Amino acid sequence: MKVKGLWPAWLVVVVMVTFSSFSAAQTQGEESEDTQWFTVDVLNAGLGEVPEEVDRVTPRESVRSFVALTEQEEYAAAAHLLNLSDLSSDEQVERGSQLAMQLAEVFKRGEWLNVSNLPGRQDAAIEDTTGQNPLAGMPRRDIEITSLQADGEAYDIRLGRYQVEGEDPVWLIMPESVSAIPVLYEEYGPSMLEKYIPSRFKSSFGVLMVWEWIAIPVFLLFIGLVGWGVYAFVGLTAKLLPSGAQSIFAARIKVPMALIVISLITQMMLDYVVSFSAVATTTFRVLLIALLAWGAGTIALRLVDTIMLRLTRRLVGEIDDTKPRDQRRLLTSLYALRRIIILITVIAVSVYVLGQIQLFETLGLSILASASVLAVLVGIAGQAMLGNILSSFQLSFAKPIRIGDLVMFEGQWCYVEGIFYTFIRLRVWDERRLIVPVTYFVSKPFENLSVKSTKMYRSLELTLHLSADISLLREKFLAFAEEEESVIEHHKLLCSVTGQNGTAQIITCYLMTSDPLAGWAAEMSVREKMLGFIRDNHPEWWPRDVMVISHQDIALGARQGKQSPGGGGASH
Repeated sequence: MKVKGLWPAWLVVVVMVTFSSFSAAQTQGEESEDTQWFTVDVLNAGLGEVPEEVDRVTPRESVRSFVALTEQEEYAAAAHLLNLSDLSSDEQVERGSQLAMQLAEVFKRGEWLNVSNLPGRQDAAIEDTTGQNPLAGMPRRDIEITSLQADGEAYDIRLGRYQVEGEDPVWLIMPESVSAIPVLYEEYGPSMLEKYIPSRFKSSFGVLMVWEWIAIPVFLLFIGLVGWGVYAFVGLTAKLLPSGAQSIFAARIKVPMALIVISLITQMMLDYVVSFSAVATTTFRVLLIALLAWGAGTIALRLVDTIMLRLTRRLVGEIDDTKPRDQRRLLTSLYALRRIIILITVIAVSVYVLGQIQLFETLGLSILASASVLAVLVGIAGQAMLGNILSSFQLSFAKPIRIGDLVMFEGQWCYVEGIFYTFIRLRVWDERRLIVPVTYFVSKPFENLSVKSTKMYRSLELTLHLSADISLLREKFLAFAEEEESVIEHHKLLCSVTGQNGTAQIITCYLMTSDPLAGWAAEMSVREKMLGFIRDNHPEWWPRDVMVISHQDIALGARQGKQSPGGGGASH
């Protein structure tokens, strides 16, 4: 009896656990459904019945319906796509159409709105076939259409999903976004100029309105004339400034200064004079940001170049290997610093432009998805350029050559004038310039004649008769060499017989010069003086051939002379 009495208690426990689990599952299901929308008691009671042309089932259809209705100027019907719950019933009737009209103008001018990018599902769930998005398949009850700036503040235009008990859920502009419409309209609404444009020119023609097709070319012509005026003014200023770094800097910033002024004036006109549709405004905005960033970056680089030019003229002067190594090393470091500044400037400008046009938000997933393809394309297309850039940094830091060094490259004497990102500029001894790709230069053997010292031994050879007096020639060589300014270390002057044959001797003279190019000139001068001394004083020292004539050769010559027409032989 005791055991039998326990069965009802266990049965009660099982039933209670089962019932509680079922209740919890049912409650969780109800909560899951509630998270798919906002439950409200009433929606826009003051607007009356919803017209049949209003479609609010999905986010895409809601916005598409709003745009279509406002283009037909049916603002009263478009007001049904706004959640006006923050307004009373009377205010909904009075202000609903006005708010719809204002939001339509904001959409036209604020930012290019691509309706096709909005979700087409009723639950606005993210569809991701790649399986990389962890939120894929989860329903959403509010989404962002766009985000706009006004008075330095960001305002989001969002759609929310609402359900009145017993009715299907619908997508409407959320009350928080509706309250921001007047502020956004003040920022993006029609300009003063548009109030005087006839209505017939405000109709759409393609992606723009009719009046915009006329106004945009005039607008571009006007800002182009402004840019030309700035360019001419800066050029005139450069001519009026005294010659020097200031005039050089002013002359080199004409184009970037013109672009900066164009960008600022265009932005000012778009803010206060005229406003175009979102397509044109977005295009202008991207171009203006790029022009402003490029102009500012170019002016910064021109300033660095001007400072480098001034330092070069003050510290180094003419670039050659006669200058101290410290000065040439400084100039090489300045060129390396210039390339680093260029690299930093390009990266900063690129990040600024991408950040301003919000490419990271709109194209981030696409960029990440195609990163491998872009890497391959950039690697193939820019292989030579990247190799030159890396090689230029290698030369700048390792310093096998410095600015001003004298190098023997492919059989030519050249001074290193500049080491740039992709090429090296060499000044040949005859004032020609060689532009050599960096990778080509480092892949070829070259002789740096200035790596330790610019001093160089030069030698000249004279081939003279065996009777030439070497002692006298040595004295003359020493005298002539000491007269040359570029000949140094006179104790190392040397003149000796270095070769001999049966008829002549080879005399070689050695001299030390301050630098290779001056040594070449000194060698030519000393040779000329030595040859002049021999020609004027000892012409018998010139080498001459010795011919030995035998008796048979003499007899043969005599017989040939008799037989010749003029030698007294037989008559013709």
